[in-house]
Amino acid sequence: MKPSWTAGSACVNGLQLNWEECGPAHGEPLLLVMGLGGQLIHWPDALCADLVARGFRVIRFDNRDAGLSGDGDRGIRVNLPGNWLASRFGRASTSNYTLYDNADDVIGLLDTLDIRRAHLAGASMGGMIAQIVAGRYPRRVRSLTSIMSSTNHPKLPPARFDVLWRMAGVGPRPRTREAVIRRSTAMLQRVGSPGFPTPAAYRAELAGRAYDRAFRPAGMVRQTQAILATGSFETLLPQIKAPTQVIHGLADPLLRPACGQRSAQLIRGARLELIPGMGHDIAPALLPRWTELIAANAARA
Repeated sequence: MKPSWTAGSACVNGLQLNWEECGPAHGEPLLLVMGLGGQLIHWPDALCADLVARGFRVIRFDNRDAGLSGDGDRGIRVNLPGNWLASRFGRASTSNYTLYDNADDVIGLLDTLDIRRAHLAGASMGGMIAQIVAGRYPRRVRSLTSIMSSTNHPKLPPARFDVLWRMAGVGPRPRTREAVIRRSTAMLQRVGSPGFPTPAAYRAELAGRAYDRAFRPAGMVRQTQAILATGSFETLLPQIKAPTQVIHGLADPLLRPACGQRSAQLIRGARLELIPGMGHDIAPALLPRWTELIAANAARA
């Protein structure tokens, strides 16, 4: 069953954040935090419907610099090679914002929606944001599920070289709808789950929807800058009080399994689910398993 969404926009930290929610108003709030360059539509309706069926009030939103949310440009020049080198050596670098600002966006959105405490689930960069929220604002988080994410520590294994090379975007940037869809689907094929293959037509249809809704390559670059400028947030993780589930793929070529293992190691009482054949994508075949893990972890709260 396709969920029935209610949409809105909230002014948070000087930016408009676009959000949607579905499910019972009296249900336990579950906020989904998307990853780098992703929009709220990248949280599949099938996953959200399954979570609603379990009684959750599901909320998804566009991060700053993505989808229909506000622009995070503060006039600071982006120098990703310099930011990357600084991050690898544990040095600070300037940026338009950091993931700590994204974490404050989450709290501001919860305040706007009059939600005192919520379950959080984040994927990739969204998992980093969710971990920071749970560490800085432990009383606001009922449970935490971090999916294919990391502690952002510079000594963790880097992405596979071919993935890094593709992410660097060497050569002309695609601008037309068809070229963007081709590039997006090719990248997802490279980082996706070999044990849970996703049909190319599904990926192309979603990439087309995302392009039509909001094509924002500069926003994705600033989000990358924010990740690099944030650096390690490992000192926050022992402060997390919420029951935590870490989900990571053993075939992840972007954020290696050690990244998820490190989060689980530092968060007291965290459960770790390492899934053979799972890469770095939201594969439809994995959604029932993710739903089970998110719901079981929420029940611990």
